[in-house]
Amino acid sequence: MPASADVSPALAELAQRHGVATAYTGADGRAVTVPAATVRAVLAAMDVPAAEDEVTGSLQRATDAARARRLPATVVARRGHPDTFGLPPLDGVAARVHLEDGTTVDLPRPGRALPVDLPRPGRAPPVDLPGPGRAPPVDLPGPGRALPVDLPLGYHRLEAGDEQAHLIVAPGRCPLPADLDRQWGWMVQLYALRSADSWGMGDLADLGRLAARSAAELGAGFVVANPLHAATPVLPVEPSPYYPSSRRFSNPLYLSVTDVDELDAADPGVRERVTGLAGAARDAGTPDRIDRDAVFRAKTWALELLHTVPRSPAREQAFADYRDQEGRGLVDFATFCALAERHGTPYTGWPADLRHPAAPGVEPARGELADRVAFHTWLQWLCDTQLAAAQAAAEAAGMPIGIVHDLAVGVDPGGADAWALQDDLAGSVTVGAPPDPFNRQGQDWRLPPLRPDRLAATGYAAFRDMLAGVARHAGGLRVDHVLGLFRLYWIPEGAPAAAGTYVRYPGDALLGVLALEAERAGALVVGEDLGTVEEGVRERLRAAGVLGSSVLYFERTADGGAPLPAADYPALALASVTTHDLPTAAGWWRGEAVRVQAELGLLDDPAAEQARAARQRDELAAMLRAEGLVGHDPTVEELVVAMHAFLAAGPALLVAAALGDAVGDTRQPNLPGTTDAYPNWRLPLADADGQVVLLDELLDRRTTRRLATTLRRP
Repeated sequence: MPASADVSPALAELAQRHGVATAYTGADGRAVTVPAATVRAVLAAMDVPAAEDEVTGSLQRATDAARARRLPATVVARRGHPDTFGLPPLDGVAARVHLEDGTTVDLPRPGRALPVDLPRPGRAPPVDLPGPGRAPPVDLPGPGRALPVDLPLGYHRLEAGDEQAHLIVAPGRCPLPADLDRQWGWMVQLYALRSADSWGMGDLADLGRLAARSAAELGAGFVVANPLHAATPVLPVEPSPYYPSSRRFSNPLYLSVTDVDELDAADPGVRERVTGLAGAARDAGTPDRIDRDAVFRAKTWALELLHTVPRSPAREQAFADYRDQEGRGLVDFATFCALAERHGTPYTGWPADLRHPAAPGVEPARGELADRVAFHTWLQWLCDTQLAAAQAAAEAAGMPIGIVHDLAVGVDPGGADAWALQDDLAGSVTVGAPPDPFNRQGQDWRLPPLRPDRLAATGYAAFRDMLAGVARHAGGLRVDHVLGLFRLYWIPEGAPAAAGTYVRYPGDALLGVLALEAERAGALVVGEDLGTVEEGVRERLRAAGVLGSSVLYFERTADGGAPLPAADYPALALASVTTHDLPTAAGWWRGEAVRVQAELGLLDDPAAEQARAARQRDELAAMLRAEGLVGHDPTVEELVVAMHAFLAAGPALLVAAALGDAVGDTRQPNLPGTTDAYPNWRLPLADADGQVVLLDELLDRRTTRRLATTLRRP
């Protein structure tokens, strides 16, 4: 595909070496050429000088750097993929692997026999599929060397002469139990799921109760929760779970204060004050709005009281073990929280000597704020214990999967991860999507991307630490925009969304790290692979054991015409009617989303959009009638149930229903393209009449049980 005319051959070569696209195929199938200004800005975000008089020097430095090392910065070897165990020629130097358990393995000299990697029972044979992100084979002169294929899984260190490299030995596939049969479950926006016991928004105790009761009473196999990532602990509280301060750590707003052990050990005065704060949180907000700020105030005050209560020796030891396990990452996160309380957000507005974890003012500030650092460390330990309790409750009730945690695409550029990992992030660009039929101007998600060069240089540390934190107490991971493992659309700072370009990522290596962390957690992986997908990527994801996502609204025949028959849905997928960014089932049938968008002025031609939506409803209703799932004059409730019956009749391994669809809610959780014009991420679960539905009654409602019966296919 030709580059833009103003991209010189030298600039095109420099861009290619760093994975920056000078042209790409748009959503409409047409070639899009990228202006030189965009290419230069994206390269600059990776610290690659790319002005007209700098390109030649940058090319030479890239060449010199490649020649200076015999070993790559990181080797990711994947079981079942023998080609990933090869090494470049090492000129006869001694080579060894230092395993993460402290032992050392000397590598055989060239010509010695290596163990044979035989397929293990229950494992599908590896599938080696070509596609974007896989480097072409390199013809290396002279005798090479290979790693033993029976090296243990883990994060190791490779040494050859005076060079060292990170070595990651990963499974060839993400885990998927061979005996796992078809399962159904709920998709829940946890903040929306209030109970009589929760403090104004759903919490981790509510999550555990939902999972346990759904398994025991309704036969559910899993619950998919919205991202529970940490927000910056300042007011106003960021409502979007997809715009977190940190993806590695969790949001204490989801803590169940009454389940903190120190409450039982507190004196009566403290317990009385906590009870009063609980009442204030429950009374905050309105029946149709969640007041996160009020919940934040009440929970913070209550938890500050409980933090002063002495812990038992057993709990003190458990807390110490958690601190040791999380190490420096936890210290940096808690330090950021303490500094944000004092200096606000974003961190770029802090005093200059605090804007980087290694800045000279940080260590003295950490000492001065030691109590607050300890408090935020303790909150993360509480989150960890309550997340573990929720998954344990799901498993004890018989869920074969349990809680599936959602992983957001990125983080707030002014938040904790952006501060702690700023050396690994491209700070002068953001991630988004190019123009498509649904977003004619493109999308800017305002998220800084991880730099692919830094991922390899650091042994994928930021990625693997984040995965480990989210997966630790999960039965599954849902990776939002999983296509980002292969490429991300970077937008230069200050440019419109349409003026970006794609940057290539080491997809096979990232899949390896994902498989390793999923294996260690015993969690299956679902990838949200909607939107414009490169040829071959879905096949590579399936070969790696990553389940896809099928959304009824989007699944249509190859020509884009009629709704896709249920039998033609992919088997290795999670199928659902909707997502958090789309209308609820009842809202779709009532045309609610189009009505709201028209009222807010988001549609260029409301009449045309309403006509298009009406045609789609007629098409789907006709198919449901043809399948014998509805009669000729169905109610909205009957249509909603029929949509889920349609999915349940298909081959998808996992089928999920949004809790809003169980009660007839017509409001979607998030309306893309809006911020304050629509109450995104602030709506409690409510029925068709707008009445709040509490967890205490949810599973006893006729509509909920009817939908569960429909999904629980024999």
